[in-house]
Amino acid sequence: MSTTQKSTVSTKIADAEKALATLREALSQAGITLPSLRADPSTWSSSTGSAMVDLGPCNVETAERLAALLRTTRPES
Repeated sequence: MSTTQKSTVSTKIADAEKALATLREALSQAGITLPSLRADPSTWSSSTGSAMVDLGPCNVETAERLAALLRTTRPES
């Protein structure tokens, strides 16, 4: 792996971890926990686009609470 590729992967990991922390904090402030929330390491390779955050499965109650939260913060058209 070249230095450029290593730098790209490092950037993707940092971006994913930052997004993960931001999302986890926002969900926590809303009283929502996604137990499987994680950065997806399979998306860190240089051959993929942006790194991804895996929200994972959640129970019905959590999904409904998340949907309700999203409805209250919908941007105005």
